[in-house]
Amino acid sequence: MAGSNAKEIRVAGSGRVLVAPLGTAAPADTTAAWGADWKDLGYTTTDGVKVAKKDKLDPIDTWQSVSPARFVYSDRDLTFKFQMLQLNEDTIPFFFGGGTVAQVGTSGVYKYEMAAEPKFDERMLGVEFTDGNDVKYRLVVARGQVTETEEMALVRTAPLKLGVTYTALAVDEKAPLVTFLMKDPAYAAV
Repeated sequence: MAGSNAKEIRVAGSGRVLVAPLGTAAPADTTAAWGADWKDLGYTTTDGVKVAKKDKLDPIDTWQSVSPARFVYSDRDLTFKFQMLQLNEDTIPFFFGGGTVAQVGTSGVYKYEMAAEPKFDERMLGVEFTDGNDVKYRLVVARGQVTETEEMALVRTAPLKLGVTYTALAVDEKAPLVTFLMKDPAYAAV
């Protein structure tokens, strides 16, 4: 609907972040449950998830004009930045670039070994948030990986934070970079 409408203002009041192996079926709508292969990464900081889209446009300059004659797209980045607060078998490998957490014997001790050589750790990403009882959004990225991590501070007065930037990657030239699923009365007029 065109014009000012306060009913179309959204607040991501509560949400969650999930990851899954490439090729995992994503929910078809906002009411279907996430499948068993989708792992909820748990608590994140109150900053939630920051989504950024950056397109790089290169100008075509001409001899006849001081301003560009046109632009061509040379790059598109879509990133999701968030800080996980839980340490477990899903968050540690996601932060450090793959691998697994394994139990050492029957001692109750677990081990994670970060590889000396980096390996690609591509995964699917799901982000879900609600605004009240009638609005739910889901964003699904079919392929991407963590491309940046923040330093992890081990201090007495604050929780450990596993801060990551996840970058979406193209599946192929016809597949979307991200899919938005929306249960939102604002779109009823579409």
